[in-house]
Amino acid sequence: MAAAGVELGAKEAGSALRSHGASRGVAILDFILRLAGIVATLASAIAMATTNESLPFFTQFIRFRAKYNDLPTFTFFVAANSVVCAYLVLSLALSIFHILRSGAQNSRVVLIFFDVGMLALLSAGASATAAIVYLAHNGNTRANWFAICQQFNSFCQRTSGSLIGSFGGMIVLVLLILLSAATLSRSR
Repeated sequence: MAAAGVELGAKEAGSALRSHGASRGVAILDFILRLAGIVATLASAIAMATTNESLPFFTQFIRFRAKYNDLPTFTFFVAANSVVCAYLVLSLALSIFHILRSGAQNSRVVLIFFDVGMLALLSAGASATAAIVYLAHNGNTRANWFAICQQFNSFCQRTSGSLIGSFGGMIVLVLLILLSAATLSRSR
């Protein structure tokens, strides 16, 4: 009878150690995903903020210029990516805390809450910018807006590339939210 109790206690201890190891692995994955999100949003903000192209018109002195800050949507896009990048940098501290103390639950709830907010901000900026980039590529004949990408090819390529980075950041945030939610549901 005593041997059965010791054996049962050993199984529970082994299960707790495996659970602790799995939680630590999830916390490390959370840290790596946050680093990937930082890279994606920072690269996206830098690519958009440095987008600039000038074309001569008749003479060298008259030029058409396209810059990201000519459109408020692009300015919002840069601001949204910068805010999300800064948040992800700050959230690395909690991610490291989860690696050290994998049983922490309240801080995971806080991270889910802010991750969802940052996902909303990032998706708003990326969606609005995607609409403008679509118009730059295709135009709108009903509104008499002409496509500018035939003339400003470099500008359009950089804005499109910046969108790819931002949508990559959105995917990372969705994965972070799902990962944290799964970890919380498993621990309760």
